[in-house]
Parts: sequence; structure tokens; C-alpha cells
Amino acid sequence: MDRLTSMAVFVRAVDLGSFAAAADAFEMSGPMVGKHVRFLEERLGVRLLNRTTRRQSVTEAGQAYYARCRVVLAEADAADAVVADELSEPRGRLRVTMPALLGRHCIAPLLMKLARKYPHLELDLSFGDPIADIIEAGYDLAIRTGDLDDQSGLITRRIAGQRMVVCGARSYLRANGKPKSLDELTAHQAIIYRRSGRVRPWLFPQDSQPPREIVPSGRLRLDDMEAIADAAAQGMGLAWLPYWLVRERLNSGALVGLLAGQGEFLYDCHALWPRSPRMPPKLRAAVDTLAAALPKLMK
Repeated sequence: MDRLTSMAVFVRAVDLGSFAAAADAFEMSGPMVGKHVRFLEERLGVRLLNRTTRRQSVTEAGQAYYARCRVVLAEADAADAVVADELSEPRGRLRVTMPALLGRHCIAPLLMKLARKYPHLELDLSFGDPIADIIEAGYDLAIRTGDLDDQSGLITRRIAGQRMVVCGARSYLRANGKPKSLDELTAHQAIIYRRSGRVRPWLFPQDSQPPREIVPSGRLRLDDMEAIADAAAQGMGLAWLPYWLVRERLNSGALVGLLAGQGEFLYDCHALWPRSPRMPPKLRAAVDTLAAALPKLMK
């Protein structure tokens, strides 16, 4: 006999309180239920159930075995569910929230490609400031960069590292010279990224030490990184920006990368989603797609 089936029959007989009820549940005969239980008892060498014509009771050994059987059966069901999810095509609506620029340039194109692959997948994408509580807001997935706030009730997965580069226009560099070290940055005009009233420092990795922070100074303070890239290309100062945002400007010569010998800071990019026993195929496909393709876009 199959041991897993016999375990399931035994658990159901205990749950329902009789062989007859278990037989109805499994659509088998009462004697067949008895055979499954006897198979387990003979294999274990102990009695699991005491049974008379009027009542049924579980022995001490049967109680311990019952508890473990429930765990084993639950794990078997979970294993089946994992395979079923792997074979199931992503479908239904997927609600995703993400930073606006990163979303438009990197995240959305990858999710659009995924939607083209799976015609039953629907996308509901939100671009903007991080949502404080994605569970309350009803999102399936959130993409965030930098340090994470409260993650209670959420699962997180690092999906990429966002390279930060210092750059400037040739016209600015001809007029002001190139900084050759971090110390020289403070003598230059910077285009400052200000968000929520706070100036974000420029960060540079150091061996076995916390990153070095340089607080930029300059005449321009903007709260949009693409506007900063545009201002830098117009010669208004130096900028510290994600590589994926300025890649085309660097390749075309509109901007020049600086401090090539200095290590580049990486802002972690994470996927977050509500904790649940099973990960829906649509969510798994989205996270796996981003984890596989996003790092290549940020190199």
C-alpha cells in the first residue's frame, strides 16, 4: 500500500471519529479503511487506534503519529502546489507600485515584455513616491531603492544594485576643470537632488568603512533626477546620478563620466510583496523576470 495514502486515511479517520465517515470521505469501503490503518500499525509495530463496535479512541502512540502525519501531509500538499504553480500560466491582475523614473525607464519595459509573453496577465502599474503600506493599499508588488523602512508582513528580495556616477558636460569641465579626487568635488558647482525637504548626500564606498558622504553645494536644487541630468547636460554643474539614467548621454558625449578610479556606490533595489503561504504564478513570474533582467539594465 502507499504509505502517504494510508497516512491520509488514518488522519481522516481520527478527524471524523469513525472508519465509516472516513470511507465516505475517500469513497472507499469501510474494510479498506481498516486495511490502511492496519498497514500502518504493522509497519510501525504499535497500535494506533483502539476500536470497538461502539467507539473509537486514539492511543498515545496514535496521537503522536497523527500529529506528525498532519505535518507530512501538509508538506506534501505544499510540494504539489509549488509544482502546480510552476506549471500554471501567470494570469489575472498584477498591481505594482514603483519609483517613477526607475519604473518608466527600467521596470515597466520588463513587465510589458512579460505581459506580451502571457496574454492572460493584466498589469496595473503605479509610478510615484513609495506607498507607506502596500498591503493596505492592495498592491501585489512594490519596487524600492535604498534603505527599506518597516517590512512587517512583507517578503523582500534584492533584485539589483543601482550604480551611481558623477558626471558633467564638456562645457562645464572646460570652464571649471575636472575634479581629480573626492576632495576636489567640494570646489565645484553641483546640481543638488532635494527630496522631501532634505538634500541627499553623494556617497562613495570605502574599504571596510562606511561610505564617505559629500554634501554637494550649488545654485540649483531639483527634486527630479531627469531634470538634474538635463541641467548637467546644459553645463549647469556636476551631477551624481544612476548610471541607467545617464547611459545614453554618456555614450553620446552629452555628459562625461568623472572620477573613474573611484568606486561607485550601489543603491540596492528590492522587490517587496505581502507574505502568504503560496506565491501566485503572476507574482513569481514578475519577480523572477526583474531579478534576471534588471541588473543588466543597471550595469
